[in-house]
Amino acid sequence: MENNNQRPVFVYTFACSPDEISLCHMEMRSLFGKETGKNILKTPTEIDPSRSPFIKERIEVMYEGDTLAVICEQVERIQLNGSTFKVIFLKINDLNTTEKIEYDQRRLIEREIGMHIDGEADVHHPERVFGIVTLGGRWYFGKYRKSKPVWLYHSKKPREYSTALSTRVARAVANIAVPEPEGIQAIDPCCGIGTVLVEALSMGINIDGRDINPLVTTGSRENIAHFGLEGNVTLGPISDVSKEYDVAIIDMPYNLYTHATPEDQFSILRHARRFASKVVVVTIETLDQMIEEAGFEITDRCVAKKGMFSRQILVCE
Repeated sequence: MENNNQRPVFVYTFACSPDEISLCHMEMRSLFGKETGKNILKTPTEIDPSRSPFIKERIEVMYEGDTLAVICEQVERIQLNGSTFKVIFLKINDLNTTEKIEYDQRRLIEREIGMHIDGEADVHHPERVFGIVTLGGRWYFGKYRKSKPVWLYHSKKPREYSTALSTRVARAVANIAVPEPEGIQAIDPCCGIGTVLVEALSMGINIDGRDINPLVTTGSRENIAHFGLEGNVTLGPISDVSKEYDVAIIDMPYNLYTHATPEDQFSILRHARRFASKVVVVTIETLDQMIEEAGFEITDRCVAKKGMFSRQILVCE
């Protein structure tokens, strides 16, 4: 079956460590409205795979069928107009251990499909890349796009902060807060050295930064500029925020110098409630009761672990 006359369909694969499963699933729920335990997902939602630290690759489905023979028949329609191509078999699928397709067989399938495409194969420097994957007993073929680890490039900043979020967690948190950036205005009112700001700005999210510490606001601006990004970072307490925002991201301060007391935490939440209808809270402490007292309802949550250390990430609306 060809997909030309239907709504576009995409197949994504995911990879994460055991410590990241909860965070990965929460990001999936935010970006796609559902999660999968199989590390592979078919959806009509189009997301740049490089947005997520957990998305490995994406196929934009052109053809699908019950057998490989059906796929081979359909790919004969592809018009490459002289372009070279490559076919990649996606290793991640929903097959159980006994059905697993091993390396040699995957290469055979790639070659078999390639033989039915009218064009010149080039495994090293192809101009067009296609992907093939099996999911739910069917085969899916289409345009292949590999994720780029943008978050990894951001891990080396001019200014560092020992307790800052990792760039992977920061990127996922930004996606959870703003799954659809169009028309959304966000704020990080306790932005520190700008780890969340850099990830959000690099994904085209419109976000302001703010902090009460002049050293970290200076560092945040330096980090943003270092990656060729532009963002507004102001100095001052959250109580002075007068602008309305769609969402706020709050990584509760907790290091040796800026640990927020319970009174500080409640004040941060109460002010966030005043200017944002949605808040994503990152905390090492359980703040459920305080969040509810500030007027929020927790609508989703996960735990991001790193060894023995864990953070709670809460979506509050």
